Formats: sequence, C-alpha cells, structure tokens
Amino acid sequence: MSDSWKTVKAGDVRTGDVVRIPSGDLITVSRIETSFMGMPTMMAFIEDTDERWYKHPVVSDGDVEIRASE
Repeated sequence: MSDSWKTVKAGDVRTGDVVRIPSGDLITVSRIETSFMGMPTMMAFIEDTDERWYKHPVVSDGDVEIRASE
C-alpha cells in the first residue's frame, strides 16, 4: 500500500503530521517553532524522538506535503 500525500501551507501543519521534505525524507512533527531565527516569515518543524532529533526550516506560507489520513 502506498502513502497518499496532500499539499498544504506550512502554517497549516500540526504536531503529529508526517511531512515529506524536498530530499524525500519524512519528518514526524513533534514541535513547531514559529519566527525561526527571529524571522516572522519562517518556521521550523522539529522531530524529537528516541531515534533522532531533526529540525527543518520552511517559509511559513510555503507549500509542503503531508501524509493524508486515510
């Protein structure tokens, strides 16, 4: 079974969403940092699990892909 994806604005992503970043890697969003590096137009998705800690910056009104719920 293949995953289904939908495109949303970065500002519509919520904790728990699985985001596919441009490299093709997947991030399960644990936290969202607004005003990344003091820039109100930027934000960062953070995955904080036992397996890894990862932070991915994005433009707040940019498009991202999230796994669609079935």
